[in-house]
Order: sequence, then C-alpha cells, then structure tokens
Amino acid sequence: MSKKILTTPISAQDVETLSIGDIIYLNGYLITGRDDVHQRVIKQGRAIPVDLAGKAIFHAGPIMQAVEGQPGKYKVISIGPTTSMRMEKLEKEFIEKTGVRLIVGKGGMGEKTASGCTLNKAIHAVFPGGCAVLAAECVEEVEGVEWLDLGMPEAMWIMRVKEFGPLIVSIDTKGNNLFEKNKRGFNEKKIPEIEEICRHVDYLK
Repeated sequence: MSKKILTTPISAQDVETLSIGDIIYLNGYLITGRDDVHQRVIKQGRAIPVDLAGKAIFHAGPIMQAVEGQPGKYKVISIGPTTSMRMEKLEKEFIEKTGVRLIVGKGGMGEKTASGCTLNKAIHAVFPGGCAVLAAECVEEVEGVEWLDLGMPEAMWIMRVKEFGPLIVSIDTKGNNLFEKNKRGFNEKKIPEIEEICRHVDYLK
C-alpha cells in the first residue's frame, strides 16, 4: 500500500479522494493558527497576512527558538497539536474566507466544520497527541512568522514540512465525521453491555 502524501498547494481533487480513517502525510507549507488567529480573521475582520489558499493550518502552539546570529530565523523545538474543538465556532467561516484545504489538530470537530469542509472541499485530520518532538523533526524550515504580537503559541508560524504526519482524516469532503461515527458505534455496543451488568449488580438505596 503506497503512502498517501498531500503536497501544497492542495487541490479540491486531491482531498475529494480521501475518506475518514485514511492516513496521510503532508509536504509543503503548514501554518499554525489557533484561537486568536481565528478571532482576528472572523470576529475582528482583520486581513490575514498569510495566503492560506490550498495550504494547511495546524491548530498548535509551538515552542520556537531563535537561531543565534541569524536575526528573524527560528527553529522548532516542539509543536504539539491543540484541541481542535476550540475552533469549532469559527472554523466554517475561516475555511470559507481563507481557502485553506487541510486543517490539522487534536481530537474531532463538529457539524459546522463538517459543513464547511463539504461546501469548500476541505478536510480535517488528527495528528497524534504526545508527539510534539516528532512533529518538530518533520519541519524542514521555519520561513517566517506573522502576528507575533499575539505571543509565541498564538502567532502564525509559516513552516515548510516534509512528510508531516501521520495524519488521520477525521472529516472528509462528504461531511463524514470519524469521531461522531465512532461515538455512535460505541453507544450502540454499550447499551447491551450495561443491561447485562445490571442483571448481576444491585445496590442499596
């Protein structure tokens, strides 16, 4: 089985072939953007300083280190994913406004994001938690930073990555949601198990 690699700029056709549960990797540009970036772009209507069309954003708050003797240059120490659900309220509008094609984070997202992915041919994918140092090793270069006034974790770090992943597709362009699908499956299996346990367990009121 060949490794599925997306390369920026990512086209609609690139993501339309993917389904929830697929494992993919990313080559090209990955830009961090989480709570404050979404607030500025959607709630405040600020012009975003990075062209995200066909690119990927990462819900993450990285730890960066300035490169000695090279003003304005940074290297990544670690870059772990942020819980994506924090961006759920604004993600649909963010996708529409920026043209971003791939959203990466931790955990699932909800109906609004799924709708945004369907309408704009985008996907959400999960990067495994606890692998922040591994993620940093996939970064070839930090090419720049925008909105550093927000602080290191909230700024937009523009990174060029090589086989960044593994990324598990959690929302595809058809609106399928891996986390919601799994929840339904778990709940269906849970009911008969609870009934069986209750047949053997009692308690005093």
